[in-house]
Amino acid sequence: MTSQVMDPKVSDGPAVSPYVAGLRGRCPRCGMGKLFSGYLGLAPRCTNCGLDYSFADSGDGPAVFVMLIAGFVVVMSALVTEVLWRPPYWVHAALWLPAIVILSLVLLRLAKGLLITLQYHHKAEEGRLDRGAP
Repeated sequence: MTSQVMDPKVSDGPAVSPYVAGLRGRCPRCGMGKLFSGYLGLAPRCTNCGLDYSFADSGDGPAVFVMLIAGFVVVMSALVTEVLWRPPYWVHAALWLPAIVILSLVLLRLAKGLLITLQYHHKAEEGRLDRGAP
């Protein structure tokens, strides 16, 4: 079972781009099976090749990237709108509150899938201290 967790060599098909697989929400090994069981919930394993997704731990990474990107886009858009048209505050609220929610929800799944497939592709694991070597 360990060989299926992080061994990208256990594949019969052509190499899968981690970027394409991640953005499509597909298995990092075969590129066919679903990575997610819900909107953001990770499936236990690939339905196509059987890759165990227990190695995947995206942590807070996707949320950080989404906050930075979506925040920049919405704040810059709000500033440009304010400078050019000076709308009342309720217009800003009506425009930018839904925009930040929608943009965050769209980007969050993409970022999570991308970070998980890149984690698999680069064989990233939790850092450990080597206490045996001086």
